[in-house]
Amino acid sequence: MDTFLPVTREELEALGWDQPDIILVSGDAYVDHPSFGTAVMARLAEHQGMRVAILPQPNWRDDLRDFKKLGRPKYFFGVTAGAMDSMVNHYTPRRRKRSDDAYTPGGRAGYRPDMPSIVYTQILKRLYPDVPVLLGGVEASMRRFTHYDYWQDKVRPSILWESGADLLIYGMGEQPLVRIIRLLQKGVPFHSLYNILQTAFVVNPADRLLPLKGHEDTWVPSHDRCLQDKKAFADAFRVMEEAANSWQPNRLIQPAGEGLVVVNPPYPPADQKAADMPYDLPYTRLPHPRYKKKPPIPAYEMIRFSVNTHRGCFGGCSFCAIAAHQGKFVVSRSEASVMQELEQVTRTPGFKGHITDLGGPTANMYNMGGKDLSVCRRCRRPSCLHPEICKNLDYDHHPLINLYEKALQVSGVKKLTIGSGVRHDMLVGKTTGEVKRYGLHAYTRRLLRHHVSGRLKLAPEHTEGRVLQAMRKPSFGYFERFYSQFKKVCRDEGLPWQMVPYFISGHPGSHEQDMRALAAVLKKLGLKADQVQEFTPTPMTLATTMYYTGIDPYTGKQVFTAKTDRQKKQQKAYFFRNF
Repeated sequence: MDTFLPVTREELEALGWDQPDIILVSGDAYVDHPSFGTAVMARLAEHQGMRVAILPQPNWRDDLRDFKKLGRPKYFFGVTAGAMDSMVNHYTPRRRKRSDDAYTPGGRAGYRPDMPSIVYTQILKRLYPDVPVLLGGVEASMRRFTHYDYWQDKVRPSILWESGADLLIYGMGEQPLVRIIRLLQKGVPFHSLYNILQTAFVVNPADRLLPLKGHEDTWVPSHDRCLQDKKAFADAFRVMEEAANSWQPNRLIQPAGEGLVVVNPPYPPADQKAADMPYDLPYTRLPHPRYKKKPPIPAYEMIRFSVNTHRGCFGGCSFCAIAAHQGKFVVSRSEASVMQELEQVTRTPGFKGHITDLGGPTANMYNMGGKDLSVCRRCRRPSCLHPEICKNLDYDHHPLINLYEKALQVSGVKKLTIGSGVRHDMLVGKTTGEVKRYGLHAYTRRLLRHHVSGRLKLAPEHTEGRVLQAMRKPSFGYFERFYSQFKKVCRDEGLPWQMVPYFISGHPGSHEQDMRALAAVLKKLGLKADQVQEFTPTPMTLATTMYYTGIDPYTGKQVFTAKTDRQKKQQKAYFFRNF
């Protein structure tokens, strides 16, 4: 029977360990499930022969006994804020403190500080100054360069510089973590691990920075320049984003204070075997028993009966950080791996036959990518769908249709609904040949007949062309075509489904007249905008760069953004007005 990794001194002693090799410190509660990054990294390190302990949500406000109870690890502390950026987790778009936290039992707030990546690291460095700290997770990944923090309304340096961590893994960290562990096991000192792909570190300019074999260097405008000049900030973002969207980018170097932040290029997109591997590890798929007498963990309740099929997203929406973290190039699991996990889900306590999602960042990108990968290797486009679908993109939906069919054949699975968002612009407006070749109508019919539970959620985000252009989203005409098709299929099949469109107010490029026009379009279509979101600037996105600088980094043109509370309220109010 699979067991949990230790979180207490008593559990360490029960295992006969005198000390762990690695201690992972997380801002989330410990849920041993492949949808939680801490569990994935812990199980991966365990698979490499490491003794791994986990310190979830330690108290940082008392005498710091939580940080001492597991002792010092043999190799390093791994620190993550959790599955979300802590500032997104803690604050609303109006900078008000949230009263809940989905990654804590009972959804209770207050169990992690703002910026745990910094707070936890600085505590560990005070308590154990000679033990290396490795940063990872979304918060660290998206703040690896100079970035704008909306909640503090300031430009901050790399989180490496602020925290004092020794090394940072960005993106999906399995490959760099395995490399780090194997080198440590060979006796390589942690302080010399500076040639590993998909990691970042800080060096003194006086020290000689050795070349990274096979890669050239690109210098990013310094933190000081970004502080003083918004144009420099915009230029820095463009360099970073183009690198993030490249198959094999250069090493990036950004001066910060008296040091240099060095960001090694990422690993190339993983193959299918590597994509399967993290899901084959021995998870219990449950919260740790320490939470047995506590209220449920909302984030776990949401995903406990769902299965991830792929990572990455080639949509390139300007307000979304998925591509900057998971990558633009989609990496898909094998059918066999997905089916194996579905069988595990059916044995999870409380499962009653309903798989609540089978998807990824975008539901209908499974097994999709370039027809000619040599073209992809030269490409720097941030989106394969905007301003139009790339001619090299193979967006065949037949593998996904087959996956849905096979999922329903797994013993114990009675129902499968798709909770991930669907890119409707891949499904409409195509030639008859494309519709047949890529299974577009077949996918739509399959989705609506068998995998919708009352409401289908789509994200057109806006109706007006200039705003959609700033969002890197398709023309609203694609949504209108899909909505027409949706109504026809529902009418023909007698399906009582409802369409729920998602929209954003206050996005860079959106004026009040654009919101007025949006409201008029929704009224004409008879749609109610009950899923609306006020734009929230998050680190390392194009939209946030436009919000802070007022500049489009790719054109140099000025971009209007609603910034005052009054402007934001006026824009959002149009969702609820009757004309």
